[in-house]
Amino acid sequence: MGINLTDQDKLTLRTAAYGAVSLMAAAGAAGSPHKVATRGSIALASATGPIGYVLAEKSKITGLHGKSVAELADRILPALTEAMTVLKQQDPAEADNFRGTVLVALDAGTRTGKNQFSPVMADMARKITGALDAA
Repeated sequence: MGINLTDQDKLTLRTAAYGAVSLMAAAGAAGSPHKVATRGSIALASATGPIGYVLAEKSKITGLHGKSVAELADRILPALTEAMTVLKQQDPAEADNFRGTVLVALDAGTRTGKNQFSPVMADMARKITGALDAA
C-alpha cells in the first residue's frame, strides 16, 4: 500500500511530532526544557521511511508555543490523533512508524541521568501515548 499525503497532512504530521516534543519540554520546565527539545528533535530527524522524509521537510510549523502547557496540549494532542488517523487510513505500517518515532523522540528527550522520567513527564508521556492510540 502506498502513502499519498497532502501538504496539509504533512503539516499535521510535523506539527504533531514536533509538538509532542515541545509539549514534553514545556511539561519538564523544572528540568532542562532545551535538552528535551534538542534531543527529541534529533530523534525525529533520524526517522526513516516516508515519515522520515515528511519530518525532514523544511517548513514553518506554527502553534508550538503557548501561554501554558494546557494551551499547547489543546493543540498538540488532537494533532497526534489526527496524524494517526490519516496514516492508518493510508498505510498502517507508516502509522506504526510514526507512533514509534514519536515515542522514541520522547524517550530520547526526557531520560534523566538516572534513566527515569520525572512524574510530570511520565504523566505527559501517558497523555501523548493516549492521543496516539485514540485513532
